[in-house]
Amino acid sequence: MHDTTIMSSSPVGQHLEKIADSTQVSYLMFNKKRISLTAKIVIGRSPDCDIVIDNKLASRNHALIQKIRDEYFLKDTNSTNGTFLNGKRVPPDKYVKLNPGDKITVGSVNLAIS
Repeated sequence: MHDTTIMSSSPVGQHLEKIADSTQVSYLMFNKKRISLTAKIVIGRSPDCDIVIDNKLASRNHALIQKIRDEYFLKDTNSTNGTFLNGKRVPPDKYVKLNPGDKITVGSVNLAIS
């Protein structure tokens, strides 16, 4: 008899196994500070932003991180110089899923996801 379980043999079990193994994004590192992620975080040069980037390459409202269900996503809000995730430009008005270890670049400033 073959010794398998639902966790290893069925598509549903494999999906559940992936969910159990995935680590959740919980905070952002910026200027050596740990910032807890909330439902929505606006990043930009404007003093009204949740995370203020003091860099001329950053737009006033550059990007946002938004929680959708139990995951966090990054969106470039039509910034002039673009938002980069792990060195790749994020398409304007598209949500890109964030994972632990990701690096967000706004202007010449890096933010790390943990």
